[in-house]
Amino acid sequence: MELGGIQTAPEHFLGDYPTFKWNGFRHLVPADMRGRRVLDIGCNAGFYSVEMKRRGAELVVGIDSDPRYLAQARLAAEIGGLDIEFEQLSVYEVGQLGQKFDFVIFMGVLYHLRHPLLALDLIYEHVAESDLLFQSMLRGKRHVSPVEADYGFEDTAPFDDDGFPRLTFIEHNYAADPTNWWVPNRAGMEAMLRSAGFRIEAATEDEVYLCCRGTRPVMADAPPRIAVISPPSPLP
Repeated sequence: MELGGIQTAPEHFLGDYPTFKWNGFRHLVPADMRGRRVLDIGCNAGFYSVEMKRRGAELVVGIDSDPRYLAQARLAAEIGGLDIEFEQLSVYEVGQLGQKFDFVIFMGVLYHLRHPLLALDLIYEHVAESDLLFQSMLRGKRHVSPVEADYGFEDTAPFDDDGFPRLTFIEHNYAADPTNWWVPNRAGMEAMLRSAGFRIEAATEDEVYLCCRGTRPVMADAPPRIAVISPPSPLP
């Protein structure tokens, strides 16, 4: 990220990150965000929060579970003279925000979660009123096979199909990062978004999706509703 003309991480192993990534999907985001309420989940150092405010968003809230990232994000907003709210919350705690947003950003978080589908369910349930800008690391074949409504118990062929939805569990480390837990293939990621109630409107060639809140498919068991618990009052 560049702040005041200074590159803050000139030796990042991914290069000029996340700017080069942003340049590949910025066309999915409206150039004029005036009147929009934006939630940036897993905001890290605030790059996308800053970009949304620069595009005129009325309200931008960034949340992250790491206080170090939040400190960096607040500094970036301060240097840019931008009014952005930052809160220390995880995606599992989005219900505590008590409001919905018409543009939710959920980038680079899903594969770091122990419970990725629950996270999508909670976003749908508590904060996503309209659009979802989503990204996840993907591995495996890019091909997406048609999926039937049901399969016979003895039909194992779909599980040998590289284009069948799948989510790979990483028991130890991937890329020297112990927080990389689950990595979907493209078919699996798109199926998870649909299962959570999001309709895919557009996508880039790699990993970014622009989705719209749709109707959840019929489920035998509805996603759990996580109670919103206010933090206890401090002792006198």
